Parts: sequence; structure tokens; C-alpha cells
Amino acid sequence: MDHGAVSATQSILPSRSAGDALAASELATAAGELLLGLRRDTEVADADPDQLRRMGDLRSHDYLTLALAERFPDDSVLSEEGADDHARLRADRVWIVDPLDGTREFGEHGRTDWAVHVALVENGLLTVGAVALPALGVTYSTGDTPATLSPLPRTPRVAVSRTRKPEPVLALARALGGELVEMGSAGAKAMAVVRGEVDIYAHTGGQFEWDSAAPVAVARAAGLHVSRIDGSEPRYNQKDPWMPDMLICRPELAGQALEVLGR
Repeated sequence: MDHGAVSATQSILPSRSAGDALAASELATAAGELLLGLRRDTEVADADPDQLRRMGDLRSHDYLTLALAERFPDDSVLSEEGADDHARLRADRVWIVDPLDGTREFGEHGRTDWAVHVALVENGLLTVGAVALPALGVTYSTGDTPATLSPLPRTPRVAVSRTRKPEPVLALARALGGELVEMGSAGAKAMAVVRGEVDIYAHTGGQFEWDSAAPVAVARAAGLHVSRIDGSEPRYNQKDPWMPDMLICRPELAGQALEVLGR
């Protein structure tokens, strides 16, 4: 299968153990269940949405970092909500987690477009990823997630943020004659491509490694094209975890998307 400018083997190699993929899936799912319980409790108590968001971030972070420390005591962790220990740069195995991707949506009653990300980088290579969509009751992982590649629609569907619509993404939608589909978190958008609900997710507004590591791992394993918008390979466990852009899409759209985004 053609993956455009990037080889599927460059950033994802088989993990040393299928147990890592299972652990990622189990932990992302369990953190999601914790968040669902918190959401139900605070809705009953009519809690402030901002307080719910803060509690969700911290409780999921605490759960994931403690669980990873118990299961993998020799591994390092990079989490959005934790202090960045640069000892991870010398570690062979680094878990990259986003305890609550889509904090805004999590705090809005009834929204399902938020996620939990758990990924593993081994010796600089992304090997494992799991993305839980708790409100939908599903977790996608590198171990068992095929892409849903139905025939490409005449009007490609382009996932875009509800609140930010960068001009490069709008230009891409125009070039493709595409339809914009608004949704929340990065994980939700990426998994919408995996699910076959949209055809392309391009992000140009700035992200960090925890926003994309797990979604990239799952999307790549599912047979989708993944790259930076210049066609280069995304690299993880870097000293600066800032990663400004990302493209996840149907393979047959990759060439045109990269051409438009690279202008």
C-alpha cells in the first residue's frame, strides 16, 4: 500500500512484546472509565465545567503515571500534565501520554469527541499506541485496529477544529472540493479517519508530542498515511516536545494534500 512520502516502517516497528500494546489499550480504557465516572459524579453535583476539566486532567494523569510505574518501573513517562524529566532522553523506553485530549469537550455535557492517549517510544521509534474514546465506549490500538477504507467519496471530508480553522486547512479543503467536518480533540479527529467517518485530518496550528503520538501509531498501523505536512517523518521523545503540524489521511489523498499544505 502506498503511504506517500513516508515508509510505514520508519516510525513504527514491532514492539518487543505484544504485552505493551495490550497494556496501552488497557490503561487508556481504564483512564477513560475513570473520566466517565468523574463526569457523571460532577454532573449530578452540578459542578463547574472548568473544575471538572481540571479534575479530569489531574486524575487521569495520576492514574496513568502510577499504573505505568507499577507495570514498567524502568520506563520513562512524558505526560502533558507532568513535569518533563529530561532523563527520558537517555531512556530506551518512554511512554507518551495525554491523560485527557479534548479537555474543552470533556467539560461540555453530552460531547463524545474527547480521548485518552497512551503511546510507547522504544529507542526513538514509535512502537505502540492506544486511543480511547470513552464516551463512545471504544479503544483503538496498534494491536487490533484496521482502517475502514470504503470507496473514497466524491466530496472528501476534512476534519477541522470547532474553534480554530487555520487557512492551510481551509485551502486544502477548497483544493479537494472537500466538506469540513467540525469536531474536538486531535485523537477524535484522527480516529474519525480510522473509522472512515472523515478522509483527512491536517493540523497546522501547533501541537505537542502527546497530542499526536498515540493517534499516529494507531493510524499508521491501520494503513493510513501519516507525516508532517512537509512529508517528513514525525519524531518522538525529542528534547523539545513541540510538534507544530501533522497529516493523517487516506493514502490516495496524501500526494495532493502534501502538495497543497507545502505551498
